[in-house]
Amino acid sequence: MELRQLECFVTVAEEAGVARAAERLGRPPASVGAALAALERELGLRLFDRRPGAPAVSAGSPSVEARPAEPRVRLTAAGERLLPEARAALVAAGRVRATAAGIAAGTEGLVRLGTARAFADRVYRAVDRLATRHRGLRVRLERAPQEARLAAVRSGTFDAALVRTVRGAEGVLLHPLWAEPLIAALPAGHPLAAEEHPDPARLARLPLRLAPRPANPAFHDLVTGALPSWTPGPPFTTLPETLAALAADPEPSWTLFHPVGPPYPAGAPARSGPRGVVFRTLPGLTTPVSLAVPADRPPAPAVRALLDALLSVSEASTAASARAAVAATASEAARLCARG
Repeated sequence: MELRQLECFVTVAEEAGVARAAERLGRPPASVGAALAALERELGLRLFDRRPGAPAVSAGSPSVEARPAEPRVRLTAAGERLLPEARAALVAAGRVRATAAGIAAGTEGLVRLGTARAFADRVYRAVDRLATRHRGLRVRLERAPQEARLAAVRSGTFDAALVRTVRGAEGVLLHPLWAEPLIAALPAGHPLAAEEHPDPARLARLPLRLAPRPANPAFHDLVTGALPSWTPGPPFTTLPETLAALAADPEPSWTLFHPVGPPYPAGAPARSGPRGVVFRTLPGLTTPVSLAVPADRPPAPAVRALLDALLSVSEASTAASARAAVAATASEAARLCARG
């Protein structure tokens, strides 16, 4: 069954004749008649009475009109029953076309975005911006570890994913979005804790609790590249365990990690972090956040619309945003440590 056959059926019913329907459709009458005959054969039903001079009933009007014209057609009982279904099918096909056009234009569709909790603030603002510009465009947020997000982009399970630190990965293209400050944690009683932005060269003399490179190669390379003279310390395990060790160990050490937890709204009070530990940012030490998309095909228009929205809400890293990251991290770290 073809849509053009249903279109011919509905139009002939509304015009009460093949010739008038053909004129309205801009097709030869023989083509319209052939489409009707093919539809009747496929359905195994007779849809019209074809009798010369039979009174014609227009499907668009309840009235009966006797018109002296060429041989007319009128709906059979089967045709009358199928007419509303055929109209509904054509309306549905029109919606499919309209939706497809919206998807092609980037105003409708679904984007499956791999993300993480730490990106929530910017992601929600970008989604809100999209909702005001493109009401038919939806974003489904999928949380997963970073390597799993990249794998899902490669396989096509995700349309795009937010990733940190990655500067190149097989099978994906990276669109830079913003830079995040790294968070340094050190004992509250250490002299460097009194500085808002401790000197990295002085910090490098303290033992650094850093996870082994296999655990996170990109992050390990970023830190050791920025601090070539770093002093190895005990390994980073989990954030709560490492922060507890920083506070309790009589030998001072420090650690460095990504911000955790969504940023605080402007003016909101931050809860204090774990007792005995302070959090600071280091001048110039940031990590890139990018949108990863498949490398083997251009981004769909909906993905490009999401990329534009993310860029529009991604302010450059400022002192204010660094302080917000520190405040959010302190609060989240306190929560994690309280959970044990």
